[in-house]
Amino acid sequence: QVESMEQTGPNKIRFTFATDDRELALIIGMRPILKKAQWEGRDFASSGLDVVPITSAPYVIDDFEAGRFVSLKRNPDYWGKDLPFMTGQANLDEIRMEFFGDGTVQFEAFKAGALNALRENNAEKWETQYDFPAVQRGDVVKSEIPHGRPTGMTGFVMNTRHGVFADWRVRAAMIHAFNFEYINETMTGSRQPRITSYFSNSDLAMSAGPAEGRVRELLEPFADDLLPGALEGYALPEGDGSARNRRNIRAAMGLMEEAGWTVQDGVMKNADGQPFSFEVVLNQGAGEEQSIIDIYVQALQRMGIAPRVTVIDSAQYNERVNRFDFDMTFFRRGISLSPGNEQRLYWGSDAATQEGSRNLMGMQSPAADAMIDTLLNATSREDFVAASRALDRILTTGRYVIPIYQWNISRIAHARELTFSETTPVYGDWIDWMPNAWWWQDQ
Repeated sequence: QVESMEQTGPNKIRFTFATDDRELALIIGMRPILKKAQWEGRDFASSGLDVVPITSAPYVIDDFEAGRFVSLKRNPDYWGKDLPFMTGQANLDEIRMEFFGDGTVQFEAFKAGALNALRENNAEKWETQYDFPAVQRGDVVKSEIPHGRPTGMTGFVMNTRHGVFADWRVRAAMIHAFNFEYINETMTGSRQPRITSYFSNSDLAMSAGPAEGRVRELLEPFADDLLPGALEGYALPEGDGSARNRRNIRAAMGLMEEAGWTVQDGVMKNADGQPFSFEVVLNQGAGEEQSIIDIYVQALQRMGIAPRVTVIDSAQYNERVNRFDFDMTFFRRGISLSPGNEQRLYWGSDAATQEGSRNLMGMQSPAADAMIDTLLNATSREDFVAASRALDRILTTGRYVIPIYQWNISRIAHARELTFSETTPVYGDWIDWMPNAWWWQDQ
């Protein structure tokens, strides 16, 4: 989206944009600055670990071992260290990131003192397994940090590029068959509420009931292409909390029948006798997601559906996801309070055909594209919020993802010496807050 760039002075550069996009100036201002001399004569596009980039950040890469750790040391010559903006930031002399291929091993390493900070995403585990000796002694502190940002979407995405999930009624059936209430009780003790839409937990979220006002105005030109619920109103199905989930299973069976699938000799098949089958691809280190899928598979089996669950190492998993070589997989997209150009990468039509893009569901929606354009060029708060809420309706009623529970607070266990301000940002525990705004204080 940059038409040209030219140097206009010793410390000045001019960017000319190729499109109307009010967020581009901010995005360009956030680009990292690299040292020209380091990259002269090199193929910048080729990957490798033999060159550690020289950048303009407050930390530099001091040491690393691929797949094991990266050590960042504070740069004493950082150009911005005395700027008012940096007050209270970059306080730690070293930030060392340790990588683990298994969550259980990571937790044991933290308990043993090999790590001094750990985020916990499971509320049940937080309540029941963080009573080890270091916590009892007070050497490890459990901190809960609230936030006011959108939930984003976390769950299991269905790949619409593959025929099995091309029909929205099939995707709706998969959502009905997913026994959230029972899974939430099993995994978290029902401590975490469900994600209800992509922008839920914020002012940008779709409202309950029919679309109204400016939101309806934005959606109506695309009424013929919108899925049921976008204009009329939509809410995720709720189960009764029992393991059988009978009512929602019946609804799922009805949706499958509408889409041309019925149970024949105990197996879900189409009119040609072909069984309904799909593959769930998971990363081998994703223990919690595997447990959720195990419960989900049991429900699907009662419908005559026997999905294949493939668990592979990270390298294979990333390769397959980048090639869109999956039917269903785990999915997480964070969304900020100022959504912008990244929305095109997440669900824009062009991204659907680009391997390696973040549009894993493969959605191609002119309505969604139009809402993203409105977001990017809104000149009023009213239009910006309305476009976000309209986009939320399109995404949610697209039934592309089976949502699980949200994280409306962050849970961080950390050494008592690691300290943060009592006044936390509206984003809470988000990018650049931990550890950038934390400090070490001897007790």
